[in-house]
Amino acid sequence: MVSFSLVLAIKEATGSYAVAGTVMALFALTSVFLSPVRAGLVDRYGPRRALCPMAAAYALLLTGLAVATAWPGASGILLGVLAVPTGACTPPLGPVMRTLWSDLVPDRRLLQRAYSLDAVAELLFVTGPLLVGLLVQVAAPSVGLAVSAALVLIGALALSSSPAVRGWAGREKTPLGPTSPEGRVSGARSSLLRRWLLHGDPGMRQAITVAAAVGMCLGAFDLLVIAFADEHETPSVVAWVLAALSGGSAIGGLFYGAVPWRASGRLRLAFLAAALGLSLAAMGISPDPSMLIAWAAIGGLFVAPALTTAYLIADECADPAGRTRAGAWVNTSFNAGSAGATAAIGLLVGRLPLPVCFVLAAAPVVLSATTALRRSGRSTRTAAGPIERERTTAAEPQPSIDG
Repeated sequence: MVSFSLVLAIKEATGSYAVAGTVMALFALTSVFLSPVRAGLVDRYGPRRALCPMAAAYALLLTGLAVATAWPGASGILLGVLAVPTGACTPPLGPVMRTLWSDLVPDRRLLQRAYSLDAVAELLFVTGPLLVGLLVQVAAPSVGLAVSAALVLIGALALSSSPAVRGWAGREKTPLGPTSPEGRVSGARSSLLRRWLLHGDPGMRQAITVAAAVGMCLGAFDLLVIAFADEHETPSVVAWVLAALSGGSAIGGLFYGAVPWRASGRLRLAFLAAALGLSLAAMGISPDPSMLIAWAAIGGLFVAPALTTAYLIADECADPAGRTRAGAWVNTSFNAGSAGATAAIGLLVGRLPLPVCFVLAAAPVVLSATTALRRSGRSTRTAAGPIERERTTAAEPQPSIDG
């Protein structure tokens, strides 16, 4: 609800789409790119000490934006100044929830099912704009911001008070002891080292790359569907195509979570990425809207499974003290890819044939499948098995297990 309400409220208060777009970009950029930092704070201090203050600040700043946009003639500079800290305080509810699932469900196959249900549940995001659309029929768009602030605060407090959060304490205690000098020095060094090794792991790198590519695919898809509808003079087809994509994703996510796959997560992710990209490319040659709807449903089958697998790999590659941050990196890459592709494809539509635009939008997610060809040099786990360690030579630096 936040994004849609914010754009409508700023547009009504300033009368300028340019101001609305600029403020929304400031909000989105700080929200997306600071997500790993916020997740790191949760990993370090726990949800009750980190999530609650974030959610409170976020709700307070959203309320400030609601007040600032309640009257016409609001200053664009003031709205931009408010939007930056608001985006910076966005609570990482999704990464925290997935970390809790990882603790509650040690069975990797059941965790796959939990993550699949999470990916399917995220289809509820499509109801946000609908609720805002209904709300603005009886109230100003700024009311949508106030309602969003209340919902986020209530949700964050409910999550933080969950019994599952009680086991979060002690997540970063070291084998050497937190009070010993050796433990403090080794823990500080290993913490810094983990930040670099985590993202240098081929499995983690694949999860981030594919998530970004899937985000690019879906970010471009929305605009391409609108262009297709305009070209065929069938504006009503947009809703049907998006519904087909969402429905396919729900079916694919439920099926994927129920099957005990034998192939490794990295191979599955490569296949899902390639299949999604090829489906998107095929949409560009659809002769009529009915074929586009059919291809959208087929492509949707791979969306939720791809995101589920990316989160699973991130969880497998992360140490227990960095799971929230690892999931946040996947989430950040997806959102950044979606925003970047929407802007890029907007420059191409109208200048290139539509089938070519579909192929260009599909290329990143197809190419991301090649990330499965690189072998991991550090510890990873299969979706249903224990940790498997590969041998390393004596000349290779070993990550510290302290911290």
